[in-house]
Amino acid sequence: MNFQEMNLDENIIEAINYMGFDQPTEIQEFAIPNIIAGHDLIACAQTGTGKTAAFVLPILHQIIQTQNQSTSTLIIVPTRELAIQIDQQIQGFSYFLNIGSIAIYGGGDGIIYAEQERALKNGRDIIIATPGRLISHLAQGYVNFKHIKHLVLDEADKMLDMGFLDDIEKIISFLPKERQTLLFSATMPPKIRSLAKKILRQPKEISLSISKPAEGVNQNVILCYEEQKQPVLLHILNQYQAYTSIIIFTSQKRKVNEIVQFLRSKKITAAGISSDLEQNIREEVIIKFRAKNLRVLVATDVMSRGIDIKNIEMVINYDAPQDAEDYVHRIGRTARANSKGDAFTLISPRDMLRIKNIEDLIEMQIPRLPLPEELGEAPIWKIEEKQPKKRFYKKSKSKNATHRNSQHNKR
Repeated sequence: MNFQEMNLDENIIEAINYMGFDQPTEIQEFAIPNIIAGHDLIACAQTGTGKTAAFVLPILHQIIQTQNQSTSTLIIVPTRELAIQIDQQIQGFSYFLNIGSIAIYGGGDGIIYAEQERALKNGRDIIIATPGRLISHLAQGYVNFKHIKHLVLDEADKMLDMGFLDDIEKIISFLPKERQTLLFSATMPPKIRSLAKKILRQPKEISLSISKPAEGVNQNVILCYEEQKQPVLLHILNQYQAYTSIIIFTSQKRKVNEIVQFLRSKKITAAGISSDLEQNIREEVIIKFRAKNLRVLVATDVMSRGIDIKNIEMVINYDAPQDAEDYVHRIGRTARANSKGDAFTLISPRDMLRIKNIEDLIEMQIPRLPLPEELGEAPIWKIEEKQPKKRFYKKSKSKNATHRNSQHNKR
């Protein structure tokens, strides 16, 4: 099936062709007809499978058919980066349409907040929002969601992991009960199933390659000590000098600046991005990276699901993520849409248990590459299971000992 056979509006088809899309991905082929038919949907698919277009395209088609004059669609996402990314994709797909959208997220100045307020008061066809900022607008009493026809929860598992369940349920209480609800998640743990039972009606379901990296990712692990990581990083970047779009992930915000400073000292164009930066600075960095003015982007896990940049050639995990699922999302930034990419993970002795958990999750052993000889000896592969902490109790003195001490003190 191609996009033309899905009976999408001809203006949407024109935008799809303009953006260079050819054949629909598997999730798009399943989701688009079901959403157009009005079904609720549970879709379990990893990042990079084209799920944003899977719900945006049919929603745009339905908005054209109904020609509402108020907000008809609410998309809730975990991070501001993902909100911005979806808003940009909507603008691309609706290039030939008279459809407006806005991303609602925190961290902006008073001007941005006022613009969000106007959109929520007067109505905008599609609202993409993070839960926290949307709750603050709802508390003011001016948000009009009476005519919402489509609710999308994107990255639902991430939102629940971040503690947004109560916020999501509160937001839903402001929406009409008669609506179409679409739930997209990379994983489907029991808490997602429980939420789905509450808010969806007889949903259609699709599940694609849960927690598996894309086939086009060439994965490798390099064992090294913590003090060897910077030289190993430089070795990799020098080996792949032709690569112009590389993301380095670290689990610690303090390491972002350390890595950036090291790379710059080696004449490598790099910039860092984390939740500590102001939103406008983060956006400037991403714009430069997209424009290939930066070779390397250093980021924390907050970005692993919020970056949608084409043709990322390599992902380097400076350290292994604590959550094995985050490994899949990190390396999912490369080899998107059936392309190829490389992923390297630097593993120190303390990270060896984490890489074992990752390999258990993805059901494969990631190939180990030898440490370059000039960098010294590598650690021995040895996994130490975490032992429960022992509790130490202070021995109480015997009655006789207490009595003796008492007599001694009196003397």
